[in-house]
Amino acid sequence: MDYKMFSAFNRLAGRYSLLDMLMILISNKVHYMFIFVLISMLFGNRSHKKVAYSSISSAIVTLFISFVIKLFSFKYRPFVKHRVGILLPSKTDSSFPSKHTLLVFAIATSIFLRERVLGSILLAISTLTGFSRIWVGHHYPSDIIGSAFISSMTGIIMNKTFKNNAS
Repeated sequence: MDYKMFSAFNRLAGRYSLLDMLMILISNKVHYMFIFVLISMLFGNRSHKKVAYSSISSAIVTLFISFVIKLFSFKYRPFVKHRVGILLPSKTDSSFPSKHTLLVFAIATSIFLRERVLGSILLAISTLTGFSRIWVGHHYPSDIIGSAFISSMTGIIMNKTFKNNAS
C-alpha cells in the first residue's frame, strides 16, 4: 500500500520539468524560509520571542526523537528497494523519519498554536515539503505522515510546556 501510494506520485517525477524544479526547490531550500521566520520572531516582541523559543525547542526535541528512532529501527529508502524516479542524490540512511518533514512541521505547529495565520501558511508549506520528499524519491508517504505526526505532537507538547512556564 505504501509503495503504491509512493508510486502514484513519484512516477510523475521527471515528466514535468517545471514541477520537478519546484519540488527540488521546496525539498532543498524551504527550510531557509523557516529559519528566516524564526530569526524575525526572535527580534520581535515578547510574544513572538516565546513562539520562536518554543519552535526552536520543538525542532531540537524532534531531532532527538529522530535520532532515537533511527538507533532502533531502519527502513530502506524507496530508491534502495525499488526502481523509482529520483531527482536528487540522497544518503541511504533510514527513510523513517524524514528529517526535513520533522523540522518544518515542528516549527509550523509551534507557530500555528500562537499565530494562526502565519502558522497556517507554514503548515501548508510543510505539507508541500513532505510531498516534495515523496516526489523527489526519498520517502514513502508513511514516512511523511509519521514524521508530521511526531513533530506536530512535539510542537503541541512544547507549546504547553512554554505556556505553563510563562504562568
